[in-house]
Amino acid sequence: MAASELIGATVGVILLVIVAYILVGSTISTAQTVAEAQKDLTLLDESRLHTDIEISNVSENGEFLTFNVTNTGSEVISDFTHMDMLSSDGTADYSYYNYTKTSGGEPGAGTWTIDSFDQNLHPGELDPGETISCIAATYPGAAQVKWIQVTTGNGVYASAYLS
Repeated sequence: MAASELIGATVGVILLVIVAYILVGSTISTAQTVAEAQKDLTLLDESRLHTDIEISNVSENGEFLTFNVTNTGSEVISDFTHMDMLSSDGTADYSYYNYTKTSGGEPGAGTWTIDSFDQNLHPGELDPGETISCIAATYPGAAQVKWIQVTTGNGVYASAYLS
């Protein structure tokens, strides 16, 4: 009888150790995940603080808008696929434009593209102090655009009225 109690107690202790190991392991894993998420959020906030853009030379020639975007911050801007453009004709109606990469051609309706880079350092990236010339194709039949806004991938934006 004593042997069966000893075996039962041993099995119970082993099960307690296994459960404790699982609980401690999952707690450590959760803590690591939370720490990584906080680190990523801090890096994103820091990147946003160092990002700044300015829009200039905005004009419209019928079906196309042209404008320049200058990086006035200290962060390199390279993720153009997540940059968006909005326009308004002065009413509460806004038009949304996606970035499209065209090779020497004009963008389609509702899209914008980079026409040329004024760059010296990194090809295909907008370094601090550099300017890109952009073209956006307006929507057919839309009213005359009076205002545009460009938003970077990390949420920093600039807006300008047509000159």
